Amino acid sequence: MSPDTTLTLTARSIRLSRRNGEALLTALILPVLLMLLFVHFFGGAINTGTDYVTYVTPGVLVLCAGFGAASTATTVSEDMKSGLIDRFRSLDIGPTPILTGHVAASVLRNTLSTALVLTLAVAIGFRPSPTPLGVLAATALLLAYLLALSWLSAAVGLLTRTPEAAGGYAFFISFLPYPSSAFVPTRTMPSWLHPFADHQPVTPLIESLRALLLGQDAGTAPWVALAWCAGILAVAAGAAGALFRWRTG
Repeated sequence: MSPDTTLTLTARSIRLSRRNGEALLTALILPVLLMLLFVHFFGGAINTGTDYVTYVTPGVLVLCAGFGAASTATTVSEDMKSGLIDRFRSLDIGPTPILTGHVAASVLRNTLSTALVLTLAVAIGFRPSPTPLGVLAATALLLAYLLALSWLSAAVGLLTRTPEAAGGYAFFISFLPYPSSAFVPTRTMPSWLHPFADHQPVTPLIESLRALLLGQDAGTAPWVALAWCAGILAVAAGAAGALFRWRTG
């Protein structure tokens, strides 16, 4: 894979995001609205033992990452449907730089929206107190999650035949934070939901971010979250490569 080719295709994906003003605006405004919705509409009715903005901020960060990464499925599907991939293939450009360009642009977009949400959270009362190592660890975990989710979305975009279908399937990816500890403690959920809520990929990530951003001991949660991200990334990247070859073969 040529680094220049990958950079060129990443720049192309970023330009497409800029030109699609409505999608870009949604990607930036939706996280803000979600933060305000959970904190000001629901926060007064939920007892988590601390200020609700402090409890919910890590969950909203992860939720918004899922919404943003899901758009990768649509853009990949649009490229496949338009015939552009066939032109890339005629230039002897393989699947890795094409898909990596989409994924890199997704990570950059979502990093921007995550920073925006965190800034808003601080403005409405979130007071993080991380150690320098905690900042690095939280940033690394979020980037690992964004990377894994973006590759998973790319695979979904290759699996589906239309951008509309890709967007529909990608919704399920962004649904994971809801049955987790993102918005309420899992102990308040029905007993039949506990095993899933406690052991799905998003819960250890949220618990890690919550502890790291508040300068608390995160225990083994960061390693569990990192293992989940690495597993999802390995499976998703492998599946995306295989699906690309199948669709273009």
